[in-house]
This record gives sequence, C-alpha cells and structure tokens, in this order.
Amino acid sequence: MPLSEDEQRILGEIEANLRASDPDLARQVGSTTVYSESLRRLKWGIVAFVAALAGTVFLLTINHLAAFAGFLAMVATALFIESNARKIGRAGINEANQAIKGGGLRGYFNNAGTKARERLRRPDTDD
Repeated sequence: MPLSEDEQRILGEIEANLRASDPDLARQVGSTTVYSESLRRLKWGIVAFVAALAGTVFLLTINHLAAFAGFLAMVATALFIESNARKIGRAGINEANQAIKGGGLRGYFNNAGTKARERLRRPDTDD
C-alpha cells in the first residue's frame, strides 16, 4: 500500500533529522540492504567450506579421526551456507510478494529498473 503525501512528508522529515543528528548511522543504514549481511556471511561460509575441504584432504594423510573432524567442519559450513542462502531467497520472495500485492505483477517488473537505480545511487552528501 503506498504512503499518503502526509506520511511521505513525515518520513522525509525523520530521514532529514537522522542525517543531521547522526550522518554515519544514516550512511550505514542507507547502504545496508536485506541481502548485504547474508551475502557477507555466505561469502565467508564458502571460504570456510573450501578451507575445511582442504584441511580434510590434508588430514587424511595424517590421521583418519582428524580427517573425520574436518569432514564434520565441512558439514557445519555447508549448513551455514544453506541457511544464509535460504535467508537471501526468503527476503527476495517476500519483497516480490509485497510488490505484487501493492501494484500488481506488471508494476513490480516495470519499477524494477527504477528500484535498481535507486539502490545504486550514491547518497547525497551534506557538505
């Protein structure tokens, strides 16, 4: 449901007050998306999985019990990766559902380019 003009004005005032009172927080909130934290965790999970795989292969030459511990680390990192991938997917599905309910499927796809430009736009600096 779109905001009324009065609600948009109030929201604009709140944003302006936030930028004036704490510009660092406003910059951080403006650059953070639903996906950014899960993507960061997903990247680190993949790095940890590759490290656990290499460790498991190396430990196979030394001790089978230690290699099993490496295998358990691989399973744990795979579950971590799956969990964060699920969060990214769930956020995207929820965003699409809300857009479809608010403006229909045609409105969702027609506004996709505008939304992408807004996300990539640099925040205005108050110098």
